[in-house]
Amino acid sequence: MAGRYDQNPFAEEEEVNPFADQGKGKASGQSRFGGGLFSSNPSAPPASNSRLSPLPPEPAGFNYDREATIDIPLDNASGGSQYQDLKKKERELQAKESELRKREQEVKRREEAAARAGIVLEEKNWPPFFPIIHHDIANEIPIHLQRLQYTAFSTFLGLCLCLLWNIIAVTTAWIKGEGVRIWFLALIYFISGVPGAYVLWYRPLYRAFRTESALKFGWFFMFYLLHIAFVIFSAVAPPVVFRGKSLTGILPAVDLVGKNALVGIFYFIGFGLFCVESVVSIWVIQQVYMYFRGSGKAAEMKREAARGAMRAAI
Repeated sequence: MAGRYDQNPFAEEEEVNPFADQGKGKASGQSRFGGGLFSSNPSAPPASNSRLSPLPPEPAGFNYDREATIDIPLDNASGGSQYQDLKKKERELQAKESELRKREQEVKRREEAAARAGIVLEEKNWPPFFPIIHHDIANEIPIHLQRLQYTAFSTFLGLCLCLLWNIIAVTTAWIKGEGVRIWFLALIYFISGVPGAYVLWYRPLYRAFRTESALKFGWFFMFYLLHIAFVIFSAVAPPVVFRGKSLTGILPAVDLVGKNALVGIFYFIGFGLFCVESVVSIWVIQQVYMYFRGSGKAAEMKREAARGAMRAAI
């Protein structure tokens, strides 16, 4: 016989609200899910029917990106063309790399051949702001010759200063009425004297100290003597060969100081510069000649001259 509180199996099933206030249920001795069948107190009447409030709808896009679109390339032709382009670029880079490697090997081979032939490749590095010549005494000249080489280089720079000041002094004389011809001559002295001094005697001395070549020493002595003769002549500046007032020597300085004191002072300064240049140049050629004789290069040069004369006779 069915119990008095048996539930009707055909009755509507009760909906349980999990968010309902559980205090009353606990107070009445009922469980969270309420109802006579699950009541802890069998004598208590069944709980009243209550419908659970529906959950709020999920916001759009609250599906962990299940709605996000993913672009999957389905066109095999476009993918294949991209792959071919990458392979083509890779082949081009490999070809360029191979060409650069061949060029590097060719340059290296030429440098080695030049070194075996005694040809030294000189990189222009002086002056630093506008390199026009190769000059590296500290790394290319032996230590015991560096001081002498620096002094010879100072005579080269000294000649540049003398000829530059000569232009300035002659310009003042030209302004004071001495004529434009002397200014053109002073300009010619500078334009021809500076590069000529470097090519004819300074570079041969530099290479002679670096390679110990007797021929280079002979070339240096010949043209350095001409350099000394020129600076001594300029310090005197007699009115022969060159037009007298185109050089700032003692004779034109004495002549001009009575006419114009400023021009005379400029010429006296030039005279002093030429005198200092002459003294230092004479000291340099003495020191180089002492090294030349002491190192045995004089005897070697004589032997080379004798062999050259014999070959010319034959």
